[in-house]
Amino acid sequence: MQKINILYVITKLELGGAQKQLLSLISRLDKERFSPFLFTAKDGLLLPEASSVTGLKIKRSRFLERPINPLKDFLALIEIYGFIKRNNIEIVHTHSSKAGIVGRIAARLAKIKFIVHTVHGWSFNDYQRRFFQKLFIGLERFVGKFTHRLIVVSHHDKQKGLKNNIGQEKKYSLIRYGINYAEFNREEQDIKEELGINFKDLVVANISCFKPQKSPLEFIKLASLVKQILPDVKFLLVGDGSLRKKIERLILRFNLQKEVILTGWRRDIPEILSATDVLVLTSLWEGLPIAVLEAMAASCPVVATYTGGVKEVIVEGKTGFIVAPHDIKKMSEELSALLKDESLRKIIGQNARDSLGSNFRLENMVKDNQDLYEDLIREKTYYKIIL
Repeated sequence: MQKINILYVITKLELGGAQKQLLSLISRLDKERFSPFLFTAKDGLLLPEASSVTGLKIKRSRFLERPINPLKDFLALIEIYGFIKRNNIEIVHTHSSKAGIVGRIAARLAKIKFIVHTVHGWSFNDYQRRFFQKLFIGLERFVGKFTHRLIVVSHHDKQKGLKNNIGQEKKYSLIRYGINYAEFNREEQDIKEELGINFKDLVVANISCFKPQKSPLEFIKLASLVKQILPDVKFLLVGDGSLRKKIERLILRFNLQKEVILTGWRRDIPEILSATDVLVLTSLWEGLPIAVLEAMAASCPVVATYTGGVKEVIVEGKTGFIVAPHDIKKMSEELSALLKDESLRKIIGQNARDSLGSNFRLENMVKDNQDLYEDLIREKTYYKIIL
């Protein structure tokens, strides 16, 4: 059987959930059946990992970047178009908002047989200015017309897409994020000593990029409230980004230099979670945050904002706790109750791990993507035979 050339397009290989999932998919792809190609920005923390994937051919773009730039976006589109033509690509599978729009337009112009897009949270949200919200909805509707499959990681994103008239319902496929459970076994690690944390101290972590969507400043405000009740708790902010300076100023303002630790980007998330007593998510909007799933796989209780697909995996009071975005007071109450009760943390953590089931296993995510490709190929072949 002839190999299928498949091109994956993603804006930037930063340390995010979408990027890690994509690399997990590519690295485990059946190389006897598919020849993978990757088009991405010239820089990215995960580029070394991508370069180590056997059989993967990578194109690092000079023009593809996250901020909107009409000239660079057009040049990136031309780059993708040329790359598709030179490499006889048959399937284009895009990831992330910018790459999803630019990549799918290039694929359409190149008359690609199969165009697939994974929605890792839509490009529009309720916190945008109305003009930009309408612009992105319009763009998603446009590219959705010639997208053969829209993969969503949560029911929430499917309903949000359909509500905004993006694609037909038959185009949507739910494929959950995949977690390698073996990495998250909650065994004792030496990470506390490395981070300068006393072995007996309780640890609350937030794992995210420092950008407005993730609302990391509210995590600092949360730390300030909890400190008044439980002064020995340590707070880890794992990540980095554009809001770092504001975070540092807020830490100084609340006098939290000893309580809050900024770790920067980390590749050892399983080790971080092994030392974490509660994971906190302060996001304003999400698709389905992989940090929550990883915490649940690590039997670590979660207190999260009521956003996106979070409510599909967390059952209030059983597998975690959910509060409204910006409700820091309520979040501090839920968090403090968990920190005071070790037995409750263990029960919630175990319930969380048990609740994920097989849908969130890494091998299932890979299989579901490959099955989707094969279904598209069979549908096209059947259609040709009928004609």
